Amino acid sequence: MTGESTINAALQEMTAAHFGPLDLLPYAELPEKLLALALTGPPAGPAGVAAGLHDLAAALNSVETSTVRVVVFGGGTGLSNVIGGDSRDPEWPRAPFFGLKTLFPQTRAVVCVTDDGGSTGELLKELPLIAIGDLRHVLLSTVQKAKLQKQYDLTDLEATRVAAGLHALFNHRFSGQVATVADLLAGCAVCLDELPEFMGRSLYWLLHAVCTNPLLQGQLAHPHCLGNLLVVAAIYQQGGAAATAIVRGLEFLADLLGADPDAVLPSTTTPAQLKLLYDNGVLVTGEHKSSEARRHCAVDRVLVEFADEPAVPAEVLAAIAAADIILFAPGSLFTSVVPILQVPGIAEAIRANRTALKVLISNLWVQAGETDLIVGNPERRFHVSDLLLAYQRNIPGGIAGLFEEIMVMGLEEIPGSILQSYALENKMPIYLDRERVRALGFTPIEAPIYSQHDIDRRRVVQHDPASVARAIRALWGIRTLLCQDGQKAGLPAAPAPLTLLNPRRQTPNQRLATMATRLNELTMPATLRQPILEILWHHGDIPPEHLDYLAGLTLVPFDEWGRCQEWDNVFSFYDPEDQLIKIRADAAAKVEHLEPAFLVALGQSLLGDYAVAKEKSPVQLDGEAVGSIFQLTLRKPEARHCFFSPAELTTYLTLARMRQSEANPLLFTRVVNGSEGFTPPGLLFGLTYAWYLDNRFAPNMEYKMSIVAAETSDLVPEQIRIARRRQTLIDFFRTVVFRYDWLP
Repeated sequence: MTGESTINAALQEMTAAHFGPLDLLPYAELPEKLLALALTGPPAGPAGVAAGLHDLAAALNSVETSTVRVVVFGGGTGLSNVIGGDSRDPEWPRAPFFGLKTLFPQTRAVVCVTDDGGSTGELLKELPLIAIGDLRHVLLSTVQKAKLQKQYDLTDLEATRVAAGLHALFNHRFSGQVATVADLLAGCAVCLDELPEFMGRSLYWLLHAVCTNPLLQGQLAHPHCLGNLLVVAAIYQQGGAAATAIVRGLEFLADLLGADPDAVLPSTTTPAQLKLLYDNGVLVTGEHKSSEARRHCAVDRVLVEFADEPAVPAEVLAAIAAADIILFAPGSLFTSVVPILQVPGIAEAIRANRTALKVLISNLWVQAGETDLIVGNPERRFHVSDLLLAYQRNIPGGIAGLFEEIMVMGLEEIPGSILQSYALENKMPIYLDRERVRALGFTPIEAPIYSQHDIDRRRVVQHDPASVARAIRALWGIRTLLCQDGQKAGLPAAPAPLTLLNPRRQTPNQRLATMATRLNELTMPATLRQPILEILWHHGDIPPEHLDYLAGLTLVPFDEWGRCQEWDNVFSFYDPEDQLIKIRADAAAKVEHLEPAFLVALGQSLLGDYAVAKEKSPVQLDGEAVGSIFQLTLRKPEARHCFFSPAELTTYLTLARMRQSEANPLLFTRVVNGSEGFTPPGLLFGLTYAWYLDNRFAPNMEYKMSIVAAETSDLVPEQIRIARRRQTLIDFFRTVVFRYDWLP
């Protein structure tokens, strides 16, 4: 083809193409074009073309939503942010009345209640409650200007000042050791007298209840967020920690602050804890603990353990049934939406509502502790499809019927320098893989829902509440254009429902009380009781019966420490002769040293007095030392004081590479090469126990266990055998030592 004919062919193709005003808009898909038009306005163009786009933008931004019923699910920060801005942000008082609550005044928040850190954790130590912190966080975000003005006869400026006062009050933190309302308010940048009279008086009496109610007074000795105490006081004002009191207390406080009474609802009124199962088979308890973990392997599953049969407030199910729009707010990958949908009845209720617009607002980041195989690995990006598959793997019945559209923040306009700074904080973006999301049966919708103000002024990237609200309004206006109920053929099988109940039907505070009673029966220095109790609280997987083989704990002065350190530098051990944990005094001087020392010895104590004799003998060949043989003779089962059954103990010793004698089943041996390292079974057990609870406590075990996550090759059979043996050891600790044998 000649140059002239090529030009003519190209011109014919261009002149034959139809070009419309919508082609001026970014993105390829019509819903995305319309959202971009609603959020950023028409692009520059010929007046005749732009006029139509201006009219369309005006129509998208004037959709009537005042009577549209919205239910939003999530955790603290993400849920708070999309509803009315992050109420913990110091700048929130400058513009407290925006977000979903402004365009959709009939918004109801259903909040995750498994957090156990900070002030919330202190409350859970003593009170049989659900987690309060995220409820408090979201509660403040739902305050509405129109209701404040009508309820307390306020001007616009006065309503804004009241919101600022509530922000100061609810986010005020005190360090503990207070006794009066004045003490609680000391240093708080608000005076209750500056609030509307009824509001100020009611808040005063809630604080007074904290100071005078015997059930709550103990909290005055701990550091707290004042808003959490107000929520707890409102609940106890209704009669205690029962399900009805929780809902009624939240209704009272929401109404008092200027929100609808049922604006904030807990996903369950039953105390619950989060459990995370990692790819290597380790299962540990605690949302706060998991957020600090660096397991160097991905989270496989998340489970919720309830203190009793889980109860869903009737108000939650009624709100879901009546909802016109159901949203899932962004948040931490495994600790916001997933625990809510594991509460029996909630996912089923969402699926049963077949008429609502259902949208998942995708997370921005994936963090270390959630998918450690991806964080720190620049060769592997985390995608929206990975997010969906993680939800599919963790939500009973899967994600079909829960949402159809996936709203994703466009990252193209985000400066690379900002993304790099987040990477330094172990936060990696979640990228949109459009075709894969479609193949899974969902509709990806990319939109500019970030805050340009935050990017320009604070160099941070987060969802802009106003933009999210306008985007949802536009989606509501064009909902008939959206492809609903896509085929979900690409999804893997979903897990069957599993309602996990605490085997003792204990709330966290009841477990702690049991531990405290048990510690009081043991002999130990008085100065160590509280630190040890804190360690037992932090490691919620330790059952009370793990203390049954202890008589106490003693400190050994440095100059009296005579224990041989031939095989280790662990300065603690369990002595079966007197059933005491013995710790070298200098190793107990700091909590960061006391904790691993105590856990190693506590693990050893489970073996009890299992051995009647231990002996290490040299092995010689032609008069030359070539190694040694370690012999272990077990005590007879009927005379043994040990956590394990005879079969379980034999299994463990085999995993520790001890060989059981065919002639004498009580005799176990291990031949050690002259240059080979060797960890005796008791020490190995203690180190593995500490590693299982927190892998940072036993770096040598972390090194050994890393082979479980490494790729193995058929070319190296020994590598496969080692990996299998260590995986079996992890499984033994999960199923036998910590009794988590109920996983399918």
